Amino acid sequence: MPREMRITDAKRGAAFTVRVVTRAQRDELVGIQEDGSLKVRLTASPVEGQANVALVKFLAARLGVPESAVEIVAGHQHRDKVVSVEGISTAEAEARLQPDPGVSAEG
Repeated sequence: MPREMRITDAKRGAAFTVRVVTRAQRDELVGIQEDGSLKVRLTASPVEGQANVALVKFLAARLGVPESAVEIVAGHQHRDKVVSVEGISTAEAEARLQPDPGVSAEG
């Protein structure tokens, strides 16, 4: 049974929670966790904000928006983050944030 991602309407776009796993073999969208958070693996290290930069770039590319439209609004120092994206509806975000084929959220 597919899990439901929790994306909410933000002031001028969409907002959602992300669980980041760093030092992965590749950047990929893994899936939706039990709590509705999006799980993303990044090759970047969490040192000196490298993973935050990589997350913004990854989400901007995945969502088809400029990097300036993606903002980490909470959780800068943690693996669980709240992200706001301007200029995209919740329906568009949900459609573009489907997990990569063959990738398990459990891993």
